[in-house]
Amino acid sequence: MDEALELQGLLPDGLVTGLAARGVSLAPAQARRVFAHVVGRGRPLAELPRIRQAHREALARHTRCRRLDVVEVAEDEDGFIKWLLRCPDGALTEAVRIPLDKPGRYSVCLSSQVGCAMRCDFCATGRLGLSRSLDAWEMVAAWAAVRDATDDGRVTSAVFMGQGEPFHNYDAVLEAAAILSHPNGGGIAQKAITISTVGLIPQMRRYTREGHRYRLIVSLHSADARVRRELLPVAGQLDLEDLVRAIAEHAEATGQMVPVAWTLMAGVNDDPAEVERLSALLGDTRVIVNLIDVNDPRPDGYRRSPRLEAFRDALAAAGLPMRRRYSGGRGRDAACGMLAAIRQAKHEPVR
Repeated sequence: MDEALELQGLLPDGLVTGLAARGVSLAPAQARRVFAHVVGRGRPLAELPRIRQAHREALARHTRCRRLDVVEVAEDEDGFIKWLLRCPDGALTEAVRIPLDKPGRYSVCLSSQVGCAMRCDFCATGRLGLSRSLDAWEMVAAWAAVRDATDDGRVTSAVFMGQGEPFHNYDAVLEAAAILSHPNGGGIAQKAITISTVGLIPQMRRYTREGHRYRLIVSLHSADARVRRELLPVAGQLDLEDLVRAIAEHAEATGQMVPVAWTLMAGVNDDPAEVERLSALLGDTRVIVNLIDVNDPRPDGYRRSPRLEAFRDALAAAGLPMRRRYSGGRGRDAACGMLAAIRQAKHEPVR
């Protein structure tokens, strides 16, 4: 027997194709109605009006729309809310609702994997290791859990920057982004969806070549190859100058500045000499440096830098555009992987 189709993981065309393979003919217009009802409005399939009984029975037989169980909700005083969600197989994923500058508008930070294989030294998810990648429908279901709990506004943007490396789960992340950006699905503008990467160069070049219009942000964190290898043991093995070439190629192809993430850590990458190296490395590559405070709760972990202003001044003096990104949810373990890591430390199963 064919496995049921996950309605939250299929675009309308995919639903038509999937049902056809099961001997069911569904018109594209009907597929769009199903998609809008289930994904766009978040309503049960049984409540779909004006549909032929034969199609209703076929959809009930061949499709499903599973929800993720809410394990824990952590709300911080700064307005950040984090959901710990359980997938049907027991795997835990996380999503964070982020308040935007405009009241009643929110972004959602989504995970792409259960844990992560990149082993970034300052990241709680990296210390979990990788259990598995999420399916597209699971990412969309995480978004839906946040959307459905948001009764004081709307989720108008999304960022794949939670647990996992999005480009290590490339196809499923792009499928989820397509569903979230579809006008009958999540209804989020493509330019309001951001995909983060630690700098997996082959996937970055594929992404640029395919012409996706979602925003790309690349984690850099150091312009010193040795330091970057220590901070990012997997991505840091790739050639730093080649990474900059891939960033430049994307900037040229899109005509936009590419954000590069720089998590500032005391005594690690907050020296003005880093700015000199960064300026020399980037040359005229069109980037904007996103400065982020490290969020590491370990007693012996990385500490926030007291040299933020001096570092920011050095970037300005070097002519490097920058943006200060607020690291929210610090009071309630809202950094990626923290809730799952806490449960693991208590010997509670992550899967």
